[in-house]
Amino acid sequence: MSKQKGIIKLVGNIGGMSFYTSNGEYLARTAGGPTKERIATGANFVRTRENNAEFGGAAKVGKAFRTALSSVIQTMGGSTLTASLTKLFKSINTKASGVRGQRPIALSTNKALAKGLELNNKISFTSVFNAPYSVTADADRVEVTFTIPNFIPKNFINAPSGATGFRIAGAVGWLSDYSFDESTLSYEPDNADQNSLSITEYSTIQPITNVGTNITLTAVAPGGLVPEAGVSVIACLGIEFYQKVDNVDYLLAQGNAMRIIEVF
Repeated sequence: MSKQKGIIKLVGNIGGMSFYTSNGEYLARTAGGPTKERIATGANFVRTRENNAEFGGAAKVGKAFRTALSSVIQTMGGSTLTASLTKLFKSINTKASGVRGQRPIALSTNKALAKGLELNNKISFTSVFNAPYSVTADADRVEVTFTIPNFIPKNFINAPSGATGFRIAGAVGWLSDYSFDESTLSYEPDNADQNSLSITEYSTIQPITNVGTNITLTAVAPGGLVPEAGVSVIACLGIEFYQKVDNVDYLLAQGNAMRIIEVF
Protein backbone atom coordinates (compact mmCIF):
# COMPACT_ATOMS: atom_id res chain seq x y z
CA MET A 1 0.00 0.00 0.00
CA SER A 2 1.34 3.41 -0.99
CA LYS A 3 0.14 6.92 -0.22
CA GLN A 4 -0.54 9.46 -2.96
CA LYS A 5 1.19 12.84 -2.75
CA GLY A 6 0.65 15.89 -4.86
CA ILE A 7 -2.13 18.18 -5.99
CA ILE A 8 -3.99 15.70 -8.23
CA LYS A 9 -5.66 12.86 -6.32
CA LEU A 10 -6.61 9.77 -8.31
CA VAL A 11 -9.42 7.28 -7.72
CA GLY A 12 -9.85 4.20 -9.93
CA ASN A 13 -7.68 1.78 -11.89
CA ILE A 14 -4.88 3.10 -14.11
CA GLY A 15 -2.01 1.12 -15.63
CA GLY A 16 -2.41 -1.87 -13.36
CA MET A 17 -2.65 0.29 -10.24
CA SER A 18 -5.72 0.82 -8.08
CA PHE A 19 -6.16 4.28 -6.54
CA TYR A 20 -8.67 4.68 -3.69
CA THR A 21 -9.49 6.59 -0.49
CA SER A 22 -9.57 5.28 3.09
CA ASN A 23 -10.17 7.35 6.23
CA GLY A 24 -9.52 10.56 4.32
CA GLU A 25 -6.23 9.38 2.83
CA TYR A 26 -5.56 8.77 -0.86
CA LEU A 27 -3.86 5.41 -1.30
CA ALA A 28 -2.56 3.23 -4.14
CA ARG A 29 -1.93 -0.47 -4.59
CA THR A 30 -1.43 -2.98 -7.38
CA ALA A 31 -4.77 -3.84 -8.96
CA GLY A 32 -5.65 -7.49 -8.48
CA GLY A 33 -8.45 -10.02 -8.28
CA PRO A 34 -10.59 -11.53 -11.01
CA THR A 35 -12.35 -9.30 -13.51
CA LYS A 36 -16.13 -8.97 -13.67
CA GLU A 37 -16.16 -10.85 -16.99
CA ARG A 38 -14.14 -13.71 -15.53
CA ILE A 39 -16.51 -14.07 -12.58
CA ALA A 40 -19.51 -14.06 -14.96
CA THR A 41 -18.18 -16.77 -17.27
CA GLY A 42 -15.25 -18.59 -15.67
CA ALA A 43 -15.62 -22.26 -14.77
CA ASN A 44 -13.90 -21.64 -11.43
CA PHE A 45 -16.54 -19.13 -10.38
CA VAL A 46 -19.69 -21.24 -10.66
CA ARG A 47 -20.21 -21.22 -6.89
CA THR A 48 -19.61 -17.46 -6.77
CA ARG A 49 -22.28 -16.89 -9.42
CA GLU A 50 -24.71 -19.11 -7.50
CA ASN A 51 -24.09 -17.20 -4.28
CA ASN A 52 -24.40 -13.85 -6.03
CA ALA A 53 -27.74 -14.83 -7.58
CA GLU A 54 -29.24 -15.94 -4.27
CA PHE A 55 -27.82 -12.99 -2.37
CA GLY A 56 -29.32 -10.67 -4.97
CA GLY A 57 -32.66 -12.42 -4.56
CA ALA A 58 -32.55 -11.97 -0.78
CA ALA A 59 -31.78 -8.27 -1.23
CA LYS A 60 -34.69 -7.95 -3.68
CA VAL A 61 -37.16 -9.48 -1.21
CA GLY A 62 -35.82 -7.21 1.52
CA LYS A 63 -36.40 -4.21 -0.71
CA ALA A 64 -40.00 -5.31 -1.30
CA PHE A 65 -40.51 -5.43 2.47
CA ARG A 66 -39.00 -1.97 2.92
CA THR A 67 -41.15 -0.59 0.12
CA ALA A 68 -44.29 -1.97 1.74
CA LEU A 69 -43.49 -0.42 5.12
CA SER A 70 -41.68 2.68 3.88
CA SER A 71 -43.94 5.10 5.77
CA VAL A 72 -43.18 3.61 9.20
CA ILE A 73 -39.54 2.81 8.43
CA GLN A 74 -38.90 6.54 8.02
CA THR A 75 -39.65 7.15 11.70
CA MET A 76 -39.15 3.74 13.34
CA GLY A 77 -36.50 2.05 11.18
CA GLY A 78 -32.76 1.91 11.77
CA SER A 79 -29.63 2.27 9.68
CA THR A 80 -28.93 -1.48 9.42
CA LEU A 81 -32.43 -2.60 8.44
CA THR A 82 -31.42 -3.28 4.82
CA ALA A 83 -28.63 -5.61 5.95
CA SER A 84 -30.85 -7.29 8.57
CA LEU A 85 -33.57 -8.06 6.02
CA THR A 86 -31.09 -9.36 3.45
CA LYS A 87 -29.62 -11.65 6.13
CA LEU A 88 -33.11 -12.86 7.10
CA PHE A 89 -34.18 -13.72 3.56
CA LYS A 90 -30.80 -15.27 2.71
CA SER A 91 -31.18 -17.58 5.72
CA ILE A 92 -34.63 -18.57 4.45
CA ASN A 93 -33.16 -19.17 0.99
CA THR A 94 -30.39 -21.36 2.43
CA LYS A 95 -32.94 -23.65 4.11
CA ALA A 96 -34.69 -24.36 0.80
CA SER A 97 -33.96 -27.35 -1.40
CA GLY A 98 -33.33 -27.15 -5.13
CA VAL A 99 -30.62 -26.10 -7.56
CA ARG A 100 -28.02 -23.82 -5.98
CA GLY A 101 -28.38 -20.31 -7.29
CA GLN A 102 -32.10 -20.87 -7.90
CA ARG A 103 -33.43 -21.97 -4.52
CA PRO A 104 -36.72 -20.24 -3.61
CA ILE A 105 -37.11 -17.60 -0.91
CA ALA A 106 -40.33 -18.70 0.82
CA LEU A 107 -41.24 -16.72 3.93
CA SER A 108 -44.60 -18.56 3.99
CA THR A 109 -42.88 -21.75 5.14
CA ASN A 110 -40.37 -20.02 7.43
CA LYS A 111 -42.54 -17.51 9.28
CA ALA A 112 -40.95 -18.07 12.68
CA LEU A 113 -37.60 -16.77 11.41
CA ALA A 114 -39.03 -13.27 10.90
CA LYS A 115 -40.75 -12.96 14.28
CA GLY A 116 -38.97 -10.64 16.67
CA LEU A 117 -36.98 -8.76 14.03
CA GLU A 118 -36.39 -5.18 15.21
CA LEU A 119 -36.69 -2.48 12.56
CA ASN A 120 -34.47 -0.14 14.57
CA ASN A 121 -31.05 -1.61 15.32
CA LYS A 122 -30.30 1.00 17.99
CA ILE A 123 -33.37 0.49 20.15
CA SER A 124 -35.72 -2.46 20.58
CA PHE A 125 -39.47 -2.10 20.82
CA THR A 126 -39.61 -4.07 24.08
CA SER A 127 -37.02 -1.78 25.69
CA VAL A 128 -39.40 1.18 25.44
CA PHE A 129 -42.81 -0.55 25.62
CA ASN A 130 -43.48 -3.31 28.14
CA ALA A 131 -47.28 -3.50 28.35
CA PRO A 132 -48.90 -6.86 27.45
CA TYR A 133 -50.35 -7.03 23.94
CA SER A 134 -51.71 -9.54 21.46
CA VAL A 135 -52.22 -9.75 17.70
CA THR A 136 -54.75 -11.90 15.86
CA ALA A 137 -55.87 -12.43 12.28
CA ASP A 138 -59.17 -13.68 10.91
CA ALA A 139 -59.38 -17.00 9.07
CA ASP A 140 -58.76 -15.41 5.66
CA ARG A 141 -55.91 -13.19 6.97
CA VAL A 142 -57.75 -10.12 5.72
CA GLU A 143 -58.09 -8.38 9.10
CA VAL A 144 -55.28 -8.10 11.65
CA THR A 145 -56.15 -6.81 15.11
CA PHE A 146 -53.66 -5.45 17.64
CA THR A 147 -54.96 -5.39 21.21
CA ILE A 148 -53.28 -3.69 24.16
CA PRO A 149 -55.45 -4.14 27.29
CA ASN A 150 -55.74 -1.47 29.95
CA PHE A 151 -52.28 -0.26 31.04
CA ILE A 152 -50.73 2.77 32.72
CA PRO A 153 -48.38 4.50 30.26
CA LYS A 154 -45.98 5.82 32.86
CA ASN A 155 -45.46 2.33 34.26
CA PHE A 156 -44.96 0.51 30.97
CA ILE A 157 -43.30 3.06 28.69
CA ASN A 158 -39.62 3.99 28.85
CA ALA A 159 -39.85 7.33 27.07
CA PRO A 160 -36.90 9.40 25.83
CA SER A 161 -36.07 12.69 27.52
CA GLY A 162 -38.54 15.43 26.65
CA ALA A 163 -41.35 13.12 25.53
CA THR A 164 -44.80 14.06 26.77
CA GLY A 165 -46.91 11.77 24.57
CA PHE A 166 -46.87 8.64 22.44
CA ARG A 167 -48.86 6.83 19.80
CA ILE A 168 -48.94 3.17 18.84
CA ALA A 169 -48.66 1.98 15.23
CA GLY A 170 -49.91 -1.34 13.91
CA ALA A 171 -48.34 -1.92 10.50
CA VAL A 172 -49.21 -4.89 8.29
CA GLY A 173 -47.33 -5.87 5.14
CA TRP A 174 -48.18 -8.51 2.53
CA LEU A 175 -45.14 -10.22 1.03
CA SER A 176 -45.10 -12.93 -1.66
CA ASP A 177 -42.71 -15.85 -1.81
CA TYR A 178 -40.02 -15.43 -4.49
CA SER A 179 -38.70 -17.90 -7.08
CA PHE A 180 -35.88 -17.77 -9.60
CA ASP A 181 -37.13 -16.89 -13.08
CA GLU A 182 -34.93 -18.39 -15.79
CA SER A 183 -36.33 -16.01 -18.41
CA THR A 184 -35.11 -12.95 -16.50
CA LEU A 185 -32.28 -14.70 -14.63
CA SER A 186 -33.46 -13.05 -11.42
CA TYR A 187 -35.80 -13.65 -8.51
CA GLU A 188 -39.42 -12.61 -9.04
CA PRO A 189 -42.49 -12.68 -6.74
CA ASP A 190 -44.74 -15.72 -7.17
CA ASN A 191 -47.75 -13.41 -6.77
CA ALA A 192 -46.84 -9.91 -7.95
CA ASP A 193 -50.36 -8.54 -7.46
CA GLN A 194 -50.30 -9.36 -3.73
CA ASN A 195 -46.70 -8.43 -3.10
CA SER A 196 -45.23 -5.45 -1.25
CA LEU A 197 -48.57 -4.06 -0.04
CA SER A 198 -49.24 -2.57 3.37
CA ILE A 199 -51.54 -0.63 5.64
CA THR A 200 -50.81 1.10 8.94
CA GLU A 201 -53.26 2.02 11.69
CA TYR A 202 -52.35 4.52 14.41
CA SER A 203 -53.75 5.23 17.85
CA THR A 204 -54.36 8.79 18.91
CA ILE A 205 -51.46 10.64 20.52
CA GLN A 206 -51.84 10.01 24.24
CA PRO A 207 -50.09 11.56 27.25
CA ILE A 208 -47.54 9.59 29.24
CA THR A 209 -49.35 9.76 32.58
CA ASN A 210 -50.61 7.57 35.43
CA VAL A 211 -54.05 7.36 33.84
CA GLY A 212 -54.89 3.93 32.42
CA THR A 213 -55.66 3.45 28.73
CA ASN A 214 -56.34 0.62 26.29
CA ILE A 215 -55.67 0.48 22.58
CA THR A 216 -57.19 -1.62 19.79
CA LEU A 217 -56.09 -1.24 16.17
CA THR A 218 -57.57 -3.17 13.25
CA ALA A 219 -55.81 -3.21 9.89
CA VAL A 220 -57.85 -4.42 6.91
CA ALA A 221 -56.22 -5.60 3.69
CA PRO A 222 -56.49 -2.96 0.95
CA GLY A 223 -58.78 -3.38 -2.04
CA GLY A 224 -60.54 -6.52 -0.82
CA LEU A 225 -57.27 -8.46 -0.92
CA VAL A 226 -57.53 -12.09 0.24
CA PRO A 227 -53.94 -13.34 0.45
CA GLU A 228 -53.09 -16.62 -1.26
CA ALA A 229 -51.12 -19.41 0.41
CA GLY A 230 -47.74 -18.18 -0.81
CA VAL A 231 -48.29 -14.66 0.52
CA SER A 232 -47.26 -13.90 4.10
CA VAL A 233 -49.01 -11.33 6.30
CA ILE A 234 -46.41 -9.56 8.45
CA ALA A 235 -47.72 -7.83 11.58
CA CYS A 236 -45.53 -5.13 13.15
CA LEU A 237 -46.12 -3.14 16.32
CA GLY A 238 -44.38 0.17 16.94
CA ILE A 239 -44.33 3.29 19.08
CA GLU A 240 -43.63 6.95 18.32
CA PHE A 241 -42.86 9.65 20.88
CA TYR A 242 -44.02 13.26 20.84
CA GLN A 243 -43.29 16.48 22.71
CA LYS A 244 -46.09 18.99 23.24
CA VAL A 245 -45.10 22.61 22.73
CA ASP A 246 -47.74 25.38 22.78
CA ASN A 247 -50.42 22.69 22.52
CA VAL A 248 -48.85 21.19 19.38
CA ASP A 249 -47.43 17.64 19.38
CA TYR A 250 -44.06 17.36 17.63
CA LEU A 251 -42.61 13.97 16.66
CA LEU A 252 -39.29 13.25 18.35
CA ALA A 253 -36.40 11.77 16.40
CA GLN A 254 -35.29 9.42 19.19
CA GLY A 255 -36.92 6.53 21.04
CA ASN A 256 -39.18 5.39 18.19
CA ALA A 257 -39.12 1.64 17.58
CA MET A 258 -40.97 -1.19 15.83
CA ARG A 259 -40.67 -4.96 15.61
CA ILE A 260 -42.25 -7.85 13.71
CA ILE A 261 -44.47 -9.51 16.31
CA GLU A 262 -46.20 -12.14 14.14
CA VAL A 263 -46.33 -13.52 10.63
CA PHE A 264 -49.62 -15.10 9.53
